[in-house]
Amino acid sequence: MTIGDLIRLMRDGEFHSGEQLGERLGVSRTAVWKQLKKLEAMDVPLEAVKGLGYRLATPLELLDGAGIVAQLPRNSRTCLSRLIIEESVPSTNAYLRERFAQGAGHGEVCLAESQSAGRGRRGRGWESPWGRGLMLSVGWRFEGGANVLEGLSLAVGVVAAEVLERHGLVVALKWPNDVLLETPGGLAKLAGILLEVSGDLAGPCEVVVGLGLNVDLPAEVRAGIDQPVAAVHDVVPEVSRNQLAAELVAGLLDLLSRYEQEGFSAWQPAWSCRHAYADREVEVIQRDGRYVARVEGIDGAGNLLVRHDGEQRRLAGGEISVRGRS
Repeated sequence: MTIGDLIRLMRDGEFHSGEQLGERLGVSRTAVWKQLKKLEAMDVPLEAVKGLGYRLATPLELLDGAGIVAQLPRNSRTCLSRLIIEESVPSTNAYLRERFAQGAGHGEVCLAESQSAGRGRRGRGWESPWGRGLMLSVGWRFEGGANVLEGLSLAVGVVAAEVLERHGLVVALKWPNDVLLETPGGLAKLAGILLEVSGDLAGPCEVVVGLGLNVDLPAEVRAGIDQPVAAVHDVVPEVSRNQLAAELVAGLLDLLSRYEQEGFSAWQPAWSCRHAYADREVEVIQRDGRYVARVEGIDGAGNLLVRHDGEQRRLAGGEISVRGRS
């Protein structure tokens, strides 16, 4: 019995006794009780009523691999070699890196209900409660060198923004790999992107594109995050997690299949028009210090162009952290 097995039985919104759950799952009431305690520890809210049993306080939509594939357009299915749905992994990126080490990985997609060691940029953790977000990674093999990958994380941001905008969200992109939601209180982080590259950067290389998207984020989880955050369900509570997953998978597979031939220039205008800090002052934080500069845009390789002390500087991804100034 897994957490997913238990949730599938309880997602009808009805009360179920421990005995009924045990009979249907083929385990003891004690085993069911232990799993219910795990659900509570994972911030999955339960209601317990004496004489009736347990039910989910809030319905959860589990990931459905067959349903996601069924929603993909034909060209995306052609690019997709395998869709993997896991209940829990250390990280979806790590899962696909291991697949590449085994000689697979290209065109593969991994999604998970939860991850225990999810990472954002610069090694930061990525918090997402069980079954409430999208942790999604796509593996792709490129024949060209490192120049083929220039601006790729920004192009991934464009794909995510286009999907979210179709559902009525107003988003902005923060260089180099954050998707922000425009809220009455200001910009809040909605999604993060993490690219990991292996192989020969002068020749064939393998890329894992990771995307973490907040779909539903309980207040108790937000309270433990040290920056403004937002979730899709803040704006459109009815949108399906599986529908979002299918649209993101389709968009990313299309992007990756075209990127080696077209490069970042095909996505540069779309990124620029969503730039969160265009023509604004930002604080640039680097290893050797920090300074205030004015953002002038991005170049054809995805570098951020800023002006400091009358001099234009070109900032490459992975070197800095940029904070907006009010």
